[in-house]
Amino acid sequence: MKKRTFFVMLILFLIFLNSMILVVSIVILKDKLAADRDRCLSEHYVIATSLIGDMQALKQRESEVQENISKLMRVYSRYLQGKGDGLAVSYCGEWIYESSPLMPTENLGFAPDTGSRQERIVCLENEPAPILCVYGNFPAPWQDYGLMYIGNLEGMVSSWRHTKNILFLTGAAAMFVMALFLFQFLNIIFRPLRQISRASAKIANGNYESRIPVRGKDEIASVAHHFNLMAGQVETQIQKLRDAARQKQQFIDNFSHELRIPLTAIYGYAEYIQKASVPEEERYECTQFIMSECNRLQNMAYQLLNIALLRNEDMEEETCPVSSLFAQSKKVMNVKAAEKNIKLFYTLPQNLFIRGNAQQLLILLNNLIDNAMKASQTGEEVRVSAYSRKSGTVVEVEDHGIGIDPDSLSHIKEAFYRVDKARSRAAGGTGLGLSICESIVQLHHAEMIFASEPGEGTTVRLYFPKAVEEESFTSS
Repeated sequence: MKKRTFFVMLILFLIFLNSMILVVSIVILKDKLAADRDRCLSEHYVIATSLIGDMQALKQRESEVQENISKLMRVYSRYLQGKGDGLAVSYCGEWIYESSPLMPTENLGFAPDTGSRQERIVCLENEPAPILCVYGNFPAPWQDYGLMYIGNLEGMVSSWRHTKNILFLTGAAAMFVMALFLFQFLNIIFRPLRQISRASAKIANGNYESRIPVRGKDEIASVAHHFNLMAGQVETQIQKLRDAARQKQQFIDNFSHELRIPLTAIYGYAEYIQKASVPEEERYECTQFIMSECNRLQNMAYQLLNIALLRNEDMEEETCPVSSLFAQSKKVMNVKAAEKNIKLFYTLPQNLFIRGNAQQLLILLNNLIDNAMKASQTGEEVRVSAYSRKSGTVVEVEDHGIGIDPDSLSHIKEAFYRVDKARSRAAGGTGLGLSICESIVQLHHAEMIFASEPGEGTTVRLYFPKAVEEESFTSS
């Protein structure tokens, strides 16, 4: 495209420049011809006037004019010899004197016929050399005589050609400079397009980090800016796809691992019962273990189903009082807390509300409390509180248990991920609780943040958008 643009613009400039030079040359030629025409007319008038005076003097001396015309004309011919011009005199339609070898061919045999009119004729001849002829009859009583002034235009034409050649040489130099300037200018203009082309090729080859430098505020800079935005969006989407693929593969790997362990144990115990002579008491223990593992698989299936259902963003929303969520949570979690001898406290300093689905919010809260109790030792405390911020409502679950190391904090929301695998399996966990919590949080346009130190406990904060104005309310 750049080459085509270069040649098109260069040809257009060449046509324009040569047209202008041609017009200027024609104007110069016309000016020079007009100047020479005026000069020849002036010289013809002066010589004709002087010659008439000389002819009248000859007549007064009673000398024959026609016989002495050659003598009279020699003076004028010598005067014009240095200019390269010539003279010719006619009498009764015939030339009686010629001083110039430039005599026009068409007028060689006879003089122009003007009748009795006293006027001057101007003609231009270009063979064999360019000349300008001015002819006019004398006034009475010399009307039979006529004078032709022959102006040599060869010098003028040579000068004009020299000027024309200089103009064209200047035009050629200007065209060369213009070609260099145009080439550099197109390089500058097309540089962003080349950068866009190279960046597009890199992106097509998988290098999604490629960007274009943006300079200026013109249309091309705008194109480069929007290309960078597009490349950024492409890179973000590709990264999301990679992350999603990685998470799906990790989910499949973890799910396969989680299935393999209980299935292997169930198959092993079932085969043992079938093939070996097992006492009744030991048989009972084997069946109890098989039922326990089947129950864990069933819980896993239910939780996976919950995750699948939560991906459907169509949910019934309502304004849920936090006091109601805390009250329903107490009924369930106080029993588990009593079994593990863990102290569970609920604190609500004011009447707060959350916009969302009450059932899902209750599942979210109970899962977080259950995780906090699993991480706590006998006799420790788990505190659940809620308070208001300008941006909305914050629900907080705090424990003083084993804590989470920094490396595990970035993975705890992944499906089947366990900080302490042995402890989680012993407690009956499937590793899906926080994945369900994260799905519920996203559906409610909220945010879940973990703060933890190993050996000091964990605090989970849920940030919900503001629903309605709160009123003072306290619950414990």
